[in-house]
Amino acid sequence: MLGLDHEIRIEPADTMNPGVSVRQQNPLGKIPALVLEDGTVLFDSRVILEYLDHRAGGGRIIPTAASARFAALRLQALADGIMDASVLLVYEGRWRPPERHEPKWVDLQAGKVARALSAIEAAPPALTAPPGPCGSRAAQVTNLAAIFWFRSDWGMFGDSLQRSDVGKSCKRMATFQ
Repeated sequence: MLGLDHEIRIEPADTMNPGVSVRQQNPLGKIPALVLEDGTVLFDSRVILEYLDHRAGGGRIIPTAASARFAALRLQALADGIMDASVLLVYEGRWRPPERHEPKWVDLQAGKVARALSAIEAAPPALTAPPGPCGSRAAQVTNLAAIFWFRSDWGMFGDSLQRSDVGKSCKRMATFQ
């Protein structure tokens, strides 16, 4: 898509393993991380997208016109928020025994996911439109990630998302082909 395929190598990383290089590359120990030719490491999806867009000539992933740019960045922030809250839900289930789960915490995180999905559902980016308001490549990726998340198995805290009525308010995501 950007003509950078030959310059990028994707490597698996286990953020839970203290011996993997991602912890030396990124002091936060989080993925994604992009190691540049000079050894500089960029981390955080937003920073990496900005870098890749810059390398591709600008305006290819994130629009340059103000209204389109901030619409795309808003959607990107929604996607980041969905992922942040989802990771917290997964960690709650993975690292705490069921009798120590905090229902208020789970409902709070599930509510964030539900509200963000509903916001995307209410004003989805165009999947086939050229870059423009709600039609940027970043917005398209955001929408597809939200659809994938919505249609995936909600896991152990799916009942919290069901209680939030996310399924009723995101009919387009539920039926996307």
